[in-house]
Amino acid sequence: MNQTKTTELIIIRHGETLWNLENRWQGHQDSDLSPLGLQQVEAVAQRMASVSFDALYSSDLPRAYRMAEAIAATSGCGRGRSVAIEPMLRERKLGAFEGLTSEEIRQQHPAAYEGFAARDPAFVIPDGESLIAKHARAVDVFERIARQHAGQRVVLVTHGGILDSAFRLAVDLPLTVPRRWGLYNASLNVMTHSSDGWRLDTWGDVSHLQRTGTLDDY
Repeated sequence: MNQTKTTELIIIRHGETLWNLENRWQGHQDSDLSPLGLQQVEAVAQRMASVSFDALYSSDLPRAYRMAEAIAATSGCGRGRSVAIEPMLRERKLGAFEGLTSEEIRQQHPAAYEGFAARDPAFVIPDGESLIAKHARAVDVFERIARQHAGQRVVLVTHGGILDSAFRLAVDLPLTVPRRWGLYNASLNVMTHSSDGWRLDTWGDVSHLQRTGTLDDY
């Protein structure tokens, strides 16, 4: 297919989890969706039911995959379509921080927490990965999927850290710039790729959550 055609990526974050509510850091570990998170899954599935798309990818972590399954089941362009599992869409590996609250991390890993809070892109969380590594992984998967589906619309279900990389890629912001944009659970975010590069079209669309009263604080 002609690589100059515009490819659209609809990037969706998973729904609210129980660990979100407890302020526990998730990373590569998983947490069950909260009751509100389950409602958010349904709200997204209904929102996407009338949207035509050509492929559906998901992180292999269950909190994301559950959203992708719901989208696949209700998609108006072919119910029961398959979900392509893409491990590169996983959240940043947070290593020693995973499963702990912010206060527990401060107490148990004070030096590592200071290193993380300093936001040095090269800082590696113990047993985890750096911002540089996470971002490189995210950019690689976005560009690979855009090449494979040139001229098509693709849905990706993923996590906040990967969503942050999408924003930075689309508007060409370095990792050293502090984040001042939201990474909303169950939000729809759209960026496009063409011969001119990446462009951000829509960010943080939660209108489907507002309509259904399922918007959270994350």
